[in-house]
Amino acid sequence: MTTTIFRGGRVIDPEAGTETVADVVVTDGTVSQISPLPVLDGDATVVDVTGLVVGPGFVDLHSHVHSIAGQRLQAFDGVTTNLDLEAGLMPIDRAYAEAAAAGRVLNYGFSASWSDARGQVLAGITPAADFERSAGLLGNLDWQRTSSPAELAAWLDLLERELAAGALGIGILMGYAPRSDPAEYLAVARLAAAAGAPTFTHVRELVEADPTTPIDGSSEVTIAAAETGAAMHHCHVNSTSRRHVDRVLGTLETARAAGSRVTVEAYPYGMGSTSVGAFFLAPDRLPAWGLAPSSIVMVGSGERIADVRRLEEIRELDPGATCIVEFLDERDEADRELLRRALAYPDAIVASDAMPLEWPDHRADTREWPLPPGASTHPRTSGTFARSLRLMVIEHGLWDWPEAFRRCAYLPARVLDEVAPAMRAKGRLAAGADADLVVLDPQAVTDHATAAAPVRPSSGVRHLMVGGTFVIRDDELDPGAYPGRAVRGELR
Repeated sequence: MTTTIFRGGRVIDPEAGTETVADVVVTDGTVSQISPLPVLDGDATVVDVTGLVVGPGFVDLHSHVHSIAGQRLQAFDGVTTNLDLEAGLMPIDRAYAEAAAAGRVLNYGFSASWSDARGQVLAGITPAADFERSAGLLGNLDWQRTSSPAELAAWLDLLERELAAGALGIGILMGYAPRSDPAEYLAVARLAAAAGAPTFTHVRELVEADPTTPIDGSSEVTIAAAETGAAMHHCHVNSTSRRHVDRVLGTLETARAAGSRVTVEAYPYGMGSTSVGAFFLAPDRLPAWGLAPSSIVMVGSGERIADVRRLEEIRELDPGATCIVEFLDERDEADRELLRRALAYPDAIVASDAMPLEWPDHRADTREWPLPPGASTHPRTSGTFARSLRLMVIEHGLWDWPEAFRRCAYLPARVLDEVAPAMRAKGRLAAGADADLVVLDPQAVTDHATAAAPVRPSSGVRHLMVGGTFVIRDDELDPGAYPGRAVRGELR
């Protein structure tokens, strides 16, 4: 039996909304005791955390980081469970098997991929459980169309099989096929409701940006939730709503007040990241969002797109290439306030939309630490959670520490309680909870990643434990720690 005692920290229970000074005892991967009185240590390892904040590790519902390098960056951001639920991977068995074989720093899991299933049926492209390959599909017009009845039945069957194999819901990249028939979305929601699985949607265009859209993207989520009873999660409301976020949040609040199962996430950046071939980055679509080609910067090369001709050229040559899109001006206080309002919305979940690291030599991953120079990505990969804490707790006082852990750990874990009962032991700090823990210095926690230096780790995470194993101790990463375990849906 292995026991670790975190002694005398400010212990956060986000479920109860409390903060107390206590000892946290971890035994064989589980929180065995929380005591306001000092616990006799015996043969235990004792870690003095006086003055530090101790809470459940953060659960990131929306991370496209499937690498050791990326997960280490997320560990320094306080994340202990890293899930790709907006896009997902297919086939699900292969995704889990390959992650397990490679080893993972953090707990991991995947949804069933709507876009991969449609791509297989409508475009004849066989998925390979590879995010970069799937991202290359996004600029392909063949899979974006409305399905015939036979095609619809075929890809719904694929999704149903993926759920039966343990996928954590259905990830729906509707924003990349925004002209497809809304009836298909309802069919997916009905499938999810019948399976007791949530959906995770990157919504299609808002009516403000495209009056010709078949249906307003955010309203589509709420309509489907009301008609089917499915649990519907609205991904990155900040980046798909932009300056219309107040209207969108009002739409979601109306649905929630009526009893619909709608959840929402946000991240604290005014720039997004996606494949340059995305529908909404077509030159004729940019003005609807007040964007220009110069709002787009290519990851890796750092090239800022000069004009429409260059944008068309890149979209033709490499539609899957990753870019950064500056959709708000973070120098403008009004735009910064929009980001804060999205995070402050009641029960809004923090999720990173972390992107893969790209290397000049095109390597897929590295186990070197510190990371070798030259990697590029969106700074949200390194800094989403620390930046959210800095903004919402430290600088603006909009959350206290129990509320911060509720947004970053407790609420995201609860999204998956029905589909994955193992999640019920995560996002909590109480006896019997999984020992996925983060210990923060409340005076030092902050982000350092920027667009110019996107892989600078956050600071302030003094200790991070996954399943009872230290990944970070005394600010130092253990490069030999790979304690991450799969989070899977119940086999059906």
